[in-house]
Amino acid sequence: MPRVRVAVIPGDGVGNEVVPEALRVLDRAARLAPDLRFDYQTFEWGSDYYRIHGAMMPKDGLRQLEGFDAVFLGAVGSPSVPDHVSLWGLLLPIRQGFDQYVNLRPTKLWPGVEGPLRRFGPGDIDFVVVRENSEGEYSNMGGRLRPRTPHEVVVHNTVFTRLGVERILRYAFQLARTRHGRVTAATKSNGINFTMPFWDEVFEEVGSRYPDIERERVHVDALAARFITHPDRLDVVVASNLFGDILSDLGAALQGSIGMAAAANLNPERRFPSMFEPVHGSAPDIAGRGIANPVGQILTAAMMADFLGHARVARAIERAVAATLAAGIKTPDVGGRATTVEMAEAVIDHIG
Repeated sequence: MPRVRVAVIPGDGVGNEVVPEALRVLDRAARLAPDLRFDYQTFEWGSDYYRIHGAMMPKDGLRQLEGFDAVFLGAVGSPSVPDHVSLWGLLLPIRQGFDQYVNLRPTKLWPGVEGPLRRFGPGDIDFVVVRENSEGEYSNMGGRLRPRTPHEVVVHNTVFTRLGVERILRYAFQLARTRHGRVTAATKSNGINFTMPFWDEVFEEVGSRYPDIERERVHVDALAARFITHPDRLDVVVASNLFGDILSDLGAALQGSIGMAAAANLNPERRFPSMFEPVHGSAPDIAGRGIANPVGQILTAAMMADFLGHARVARAIERAVAATLAAGIKTPDVGGRATTVEMAEAVIDHIG
């Protein structure tokens, strides 16, 4: 019997509500594959763990996770813990420690959901943001000199390596071969005069090896505008860590709600487990009310199944989500009345 070992970290806030429902959906879809079974082990790490232990996860957290096939994460963040503490205490150490250098964030307008751009309907918006996930603007290098004095100096180093830039660009071009054959790179070489010209140069070098793929470089501010004016013309968008983070959240909003957006942190070579988490955060304003949208977490489970080689399971989940939304079953954030549990149960019914 094929058994997939998954480390589950529900995390904070609504993560504790949407993760169990997504796993119920995944288990139902797994019954479509011969003898497939997902085995879960839950790790109660996050802000509650921090309040007790002074850390978001144990010192040997990566060692505890490294033997799993994948990590399934809910959300990280709490008003009681500073954001930079929660982010650098759990999420980023896993991404960087396991060399999950691809952050993959699809943007798709689903049937039954009206996005903020009324002129676009289901099928019109379908692109993916490939975000460099291991270095760039989120490199943990820098410091503060003479803190909290009139002469304070703060330095943050942005680190781009040829290895890091080349491999994320190769991934984007290879992904475009499976889609519509277009890659758009976010840059800002007119204002950031070292890292971004380097990014542009490597983009052209790598792109020249994929003559079958259409490529273009667009300044990130103009590209943000294109997300609004012509998102239907986008296919694969590749960006540095910070630019990709911001653009993919804009893409999530185009889907009607950030609660609809799935994401993955991939180590494509599979030397380490990849981690799968939705784009949305812990949403403390609605946590505990039972109305969080589980679709982003459910579609994240589909991405996990697909990456692990179970495409049939992934497609079944995606079809069930589409059918559920088309039937008008939605959570309040996208104009419906379903609870978190009711939404997941409807998806399970459509799988059946």
